[in-house]
Amino acid sequence: MKKKLICITGPTASGKTALSIELARHFNTQIISADSRQFYKEMSIGTAVPSPEELAAAPHHFIQHKSIFDEYSVGDFEEDFLSLSGKLFQEHDVLIMVGGSGLYIDAAVKGLDDLPGKNPVIRGELEQQIREKGLEVLREELKKRDEDFYHIIDLDNPHRLIRAIEILRQSPGKTMKELRSNKKKRSFDTIMIALDWERQKLYDRINKRVDIMMKKGLEKEAEKLYPYKELNALNTVGYKELFAYFDGKYTKDFAVSEIKKNTRRFAKRQLTWFRKNKEINWFKPGISVLNIINQIQGKMNGK
Repeated sequence: MKKKLICITGPTASGKTALSIELARHFNTQIISADSRQFYKEMSIGTAVPSPEELAAAPHHFIQHKSIFDEYSVGDFEEDFLSLSGKLFQEHDVLIMVGGSGLYIDAAVKGLDDLPGKNPVIRGELEQQIREKGLEVLREELKKRDEDFYHIIDLDNPHRLIRAIEILRQSPGKTMKELRSNKKKRSFDTIMIALDWERQKLYDRINKRVDIMMKKGLEKEAEKLYPYKELNALNTVGYKELFAYFDGKYTKDFAVSEIKKNTRRFAKRQLTWFRKNKEINWFKPGISVLNIINQIQGKMNGK
């Protein structure tokens, strides 16, 4: 029987961490994070890193293992995941992966195609366009070249916009989905699950979580990172809004409201991505963990 990877995914604030720990305990196994915002050791509160108690409840990997000063790509993650999972599968028949970063999950589960590399000429042109005309001109080009990808990418992240257009310009007539369509064989089977919240209830959870983050000290955390605000890792919801507050562009209350709004938008983009994946098994919140386990085991047994 092939090894099994149980992948818990879905939008931010949907309860992935708690569920991953319950499943790790049941299967007596370990957890691999696929949340690209939780890789960085300098960012804790704003990325909702699991608490010390949660981290102690089951072995975790790829949590705060990188620095914001490190260059770390989705390709690097794929390599690291394959190396680690290969070792862990020697000891375990089942592993848990958890995270809301759809591209990173796809890299682990399906593998990335060999996308075109960096092109200094194209990159230079795009960076100049941003300086002269702002991000909107890149957004418009991306929408014309690949409207589906336009609707799921972080449109406020210049680095991701540049990389997407850089790839598409070097692949005339192709979409990002087509460029990633060739699945690479994996030595394990994947069972994907997610919690299916009603939209407004999910948004309420997001708003409450932002309030909790502020009480825990998100402002102080962002203040320490402010000198490095130009780094790609820090172009992240929860930090960039507070940086704008420190710059005098926002009031504090407005910055917090923007964090909530942008997190809700982020969750909406995540849902757009995950809804297209027909392999995900969606469960209603409140369902017993035992019920989820029974259904997972049924799939493991081919039912």
